[in-house]
Amino acid sequence: MQYEKRKYIIVGIFIFFSLVLLGRLFVLQVQDPSYKDLANSNYIRKKTTYPARGLVYDRNGKLLVDNQPIYDLMVTPKDARQAIDTSKFCNLFNIDKATFVENFTKAARYSNYNPSVFLKQISPVVYAKAQEYLYLFPGFFTQVRTIRSYNTKSAPHVFGYLGEVSQAILDTSKYYGLGDFTGISGVEKGFEKNLRGTKGEKYVIVDAFNREQETYRDGAEDVPAEQGQNLQLTIDIDLQNYGEALMQNKIGSVIAIEPSSGEILSMISSPSYDPSLLTGRSRGMNMQMLNMDTLKRQLNRCITATYPPGSTLKPLVALIALQEGVIHANFYQKCGQYYPLGSGGVRCSHAHTSCGTTNCAIEQSCNPYFCEVFRRTIDNPKYENSEIALQKWIDYLREFDLGNRLDFGIPGMVKGTIPNVEYYNKLYNTDYWHWKSSTIISLSIGQGEFAITPMHLANSTSIIANRGVYYKPRIVKNIEAPEPKVSSIERRHFDTVAEGMERVMTRGTGRWSAVEGIDMCGKTGTAENPHGDDHSIFIAFAPKNNPQIAIGIIVENAGYGSTYAAPIASLMIEKYLNDTISKASKYREIKMFESNLINPNADKEETNN
Repeated sequence: MQYEKRKYIIVGIFIFFSLVLLGRLFVLQVQDPSYKDLANSNYIRKKTTYPARGLVYDRNGKLLVDNQPIYDLMVTPKDARQAIDTSKFCNLFNIDKATFVENFTKAARYSNYNPSVFLKQISPVVYAKAQEYLYLFPGFFTQVRTIRSYNTKSAPHVFGYLGEVSQAILDTSKYYGLGDFTGISGVEKGFEKNLRGTKGEKYVIVDAFNREQETYRDGAEDVPAEQGQNLQLTIDIDLQNYGEALMQNKIGSVIAIEPSSGEILSMISSPSYDPSLLTGRSRGMNMQMLNMDTLKRQLNRCITATYPPGSTLKPLVALIALQEGVIHANFYQKCGQYYPLGSGGVRCSHAHTSCGTTNCAIEQSCNPYFCEVFRRTIDNPKYENSEIALQKWIDYLREFDLGNRLDFGIPGMVKGTIPNVEYYNKLYNTDYWHWKSSTIISLSIGQGEFAITPMHLANSTSIIANRGVYYKPRIVKNIEAPEPKVSSIERRHFDTVAEGMERVMTRGTGRWSAVEGIDMCGKTGTAENPHGDDHSIFIAFAPKNNPQIAIGIIVENAGYGSTYAAPIASLMIEKYLNDTISKASKYREIKMFESNLINPNADKEETNN
């Protein structure tokens, strides 16, 4: 009896699942219209729809980077393995058989069942012709996507460029497929996830001749692509264009920042290139040309090139000493154009009367003054030894982000070098002798083992302009900004230093670049270069109170800071604040436009010819 009941239970289970299966078949064959679609068509093709990449605007709403359509030829290897007329195919798309085999093998290696790019960026003429003959080649179809187009020839190092995804990305990302593009540098890379958008899916019915007939189920199964987020950069493209014109035929960098927000107003790396060179069908050839260029136009010197800061570090040396109490604003130091150190010493850059104030020392850029200020800082009796004092000095510099990697949206920035206690212990310490302030005195004038990027230079200047309030630099305006930080150095010391930097522009080394009507604070610098002529450096901000722009500039192999860096910076400040260049400044503008430091004999050669 017990076994009899089990038999009925088992039979009941079979009957139940049979009814479920029959019901499902009824739905599929009678009620679900997709079955009818499948019966009346040969194939339903799933196509990826690519989103338009986010547009890029400048701070004033000017469209800088747009999109334009391109056409790719796609292949699904599983559906393309039947015999086709490869000669006719190759003639249609202007390729040879070896290219056909190579591209097909690459696609099959990626996936037999998923479509991937077979030929990139076919011309509109070939695209139109292909629509007529693609039915002869099962598994092949065309796909529309977009590439970048530029409304400016400036700022390529800001924008960056797109490139085909690498195998490493394909192996780790679910978003990208073979032949997809991604940001390689600049904001295109730094904000890739914002800009790229979300892919969609479209299902189309294809007939026996591989021709698309209609959308599947009137698009009910389609998933629309979502356009990428538009970005509004902090860049002022007019200021960027002007700065690039001033830096034409020169090697170096210019970075301008709005101190009250940390927004980067311009970021110029020179020599530059037209950003449109790295888009479209000629991209590969142009990339090879740029890679071979001895001037390294692709190098973003703003964030990757490092230099000694030279005398532009002196305002920070003064700030630290004032805060540490080893000097006061009226501290006197005899110059005599020489600071003695044992059998040698440090010379002053020029003859001047000895300074009895910190303002005077900054104005005259007096080397002996800052050597003594640095010695007092490192030999400060409140610290047990020079190692502790040096570490404290370095900690202050870190507050200005020197020696740190600044994350402002453009990848690839280097940290630069600030030599630390461990470095000097390893270099100089022995059983009989230990380094001391005189050993590392070159740090006082921004030389020695120091190395910072132009971005560090501009950023630290912005903090001085803000009297110690630090807004982290940023390149995109419509993304939330971090909260500001405040330096441990008291504001009154920043006021003292700002007055000294004002005197640089009224009676010191920057007076030839002063602009009437603009209360500018600056500091010239000359960085020693063991490989050639010294580098011209300049930092500035304006106006002195409530500053609207801070700038850091390095012109390689250009000599003193007052010769090229200062006039270029002052012209950019005047352009930004006044929107025009005065008649009094025109002669400087013409000189900067016409100066050729890359090939200084160019004008002579042209005249002789």
